[in-house]
Amino acid sequence: MRPELLTAVGLALLAAGCAESEAGARPPAMGVVDSAVPIADALERFRGGLTTPTGLKGDIRSREELVARFVRALERRDTAALRPLALDPAEFAWLYYPASPMSRPPYELPPDIMWLQMQGQSERGASLLLAERAGAPLGYVGHGCESVRMEEKNRIYGHCVLRRVTAAGDTVGERLFGLIVERDGIYKFVSFANKLD
Repeated sequence: MRPELLTAVGLALLAAGCAESEAGARPPAMGVVDSAVPIADALERFRGGLTTPTGLKGDIRSREELVARFVRALERRDTAALRPLALDPAEFAWLYYPASPMSRPPYELPPDIMWLQMQGQSERGASLLLAERAGAPLGYVGHGCESVRMEEKNRIYGHCVLRRVTAAGDTVGERLFGLIVERDGIYKFVSFANKLD
């Protein structure tokens, strides 16, 4: 399926209100993959019709700013503000996927399969966020990420926890989003995969 069509489906589900996966921590479950197609050819096909990005899109220059915008968008149930906080197909195809260990041996997960899996997790995560956390103050007080690793020019933050104060006054930590990627000083979510289910 064309990556822009996958995105259109994903955005439709997100707009309708539709377990964090630490990509690279272990190989995702795969169906039948045509191993006869070299990864370079599969990536060229995936990139077809997409505009080459010069870098991550946006102006978010810290993890804190990224999470704060996520919280504001969620509190306002603003799906239009949530969408640009995560990678789009072109950013994935040129900036994220080639640097990922999943694109190389021993995994060699084709880009279309990896994108489809990431989008599925992100759409499910967005659905849960909108159903269970959107439209009301979250009581956000901060966040932290337990792991960080470099994948070429990408700095990847994982196991991130958002800390908030509940209506009862308790401070809790929740995984409300997936990995965060930073490249050349710009921050985005890899996906909205979370631990709400």
